[in-house]
Amino acid sequence: MVVSPLLNEKEILSRIAQGDQYAFTNLFNHYQRFVYSYGRKLTHSEEMALDLVQEVFIKIWHSRASLLEVEHFIAYLNRLVRNHAFNQLRALSKRSRITGDLELAGLEIEDSTLQLLDYKETLRVVSQAVDLLSPQQKMAYQLCHQQGMKYDEAAAQMGISPGTVHVHMKHALSKIREHLRRNAFLYPAIALVLIK
Repeated sequence: MVVSPLLNEKEILSRIAQGDQYAFTNLFNHYQRFVYSYGRKLTHSEEMALDLVQEVFIKIWHSRASLLEVEHFIAYLNRLVRNHAFNQLRALSKRSRITGDLELAGLEIEDSTLQLLDYKETLRVVSQAVDLLSPQQKMAYQLCHQQGMKYDEAAAQMGISPGTVHVHMKHALSKIREHLRRNAFLYPAIALVLIK
């Protein structure tokens, strides 16, 4: 997928480096589809690509001061997506070799109070969104997303076809994303973590 630079990109990057969340939202909105498409191409997984979107933009926000040194943002973004995709694939490979191990080897966890508060707020907003779903959408979301079932497994448990589970999941994710857009303006990238 070819993506053009954001209009006034240098100025927007400079504003983000100074903590401008509105400028960050503009950057996110412009590049999120590119990150998703490229991530999906690298990982061959819709779920991993959605994870990549949130990971990449969290990384950009947390290291925003360094944006002033970035000469070619698209090249910088390409490198971030590639690195995060390969990290995901390595982690997936380790998980498949080490069954029952709950720790992901090599995963760096930032111990930041601010990030923890943002995460807890996002959890609250996502929980609100899930509560607003129809009963079937909510069950499909809980089985597939929260419990990690495949569509055919969830379908067997719900007594419906895998295609119907897919439709329920599509509508559920759409409603959750819309709820997050309305209620999580300040942290758009972080909000994506729970709706992969």
